[in-house]
Amino acid sequence: MNTFAHIKPIAQYKKVSYYSVSIDDGDTSLFEDFVKNHTTENKNKLDHILNWLKEIGNNYGARTDYFRPEGETADTSALPPQGISRKPQYTEYGKKKANSLRLYCLRANESVVFLFNGDIKTDRKAQNCPNVKPHFKLANKLTKAINTAFIEGDINWNDNWTEISYNEDLIIYF
Repeated sequence: MNTFAHIKPIAQYKKVSYYSVSIDDGDTSLFEDFVKNHTTENKNKLDHILNWLKEIGNNYGARTDYFRPEGETADTSALPPQGISRKPQYTEYGKKKANSLRLYCLRANESVVFLFNGDIKTDRKAQNCPNVKPHFKLANKLTKAINTAFIEGDINWNDNWTEISYNEDLIIYF
């Protein structure tokens, strides 16, 4: 049996439009599940990532240096960006600290980002971490499938490559 996904718009800011996908016939997207799963236990870490999404979306655009290269392919990445000195900063007990929560995504270009799911990373490599490994592997599969949909013309760019168009009934198999 094939697994499939539908594209779901998440948010549109001045410089970036964010999308996610819902798997099979699910009502919520992977990103919405991510937010729901981390709202209570990891609220500060989640808020840090959500602030980065706003900051990137309104002020910078989805430049590669704002995304953490963690994927098996060059296109799969994660948030938050590397480095603890960048703003917005994550602090724990009043000290700057690296945020261990990972949100996997596909930075399609500087204007379009697909947000998937993630968790607390406890190992240096995502594929070795029991928490993030399933999200990491799924993000890599979805990245390949979405890139294929672009190549096959199922997802198209507008004239200035700032937005995508697709049939609402588009099914992406992976």
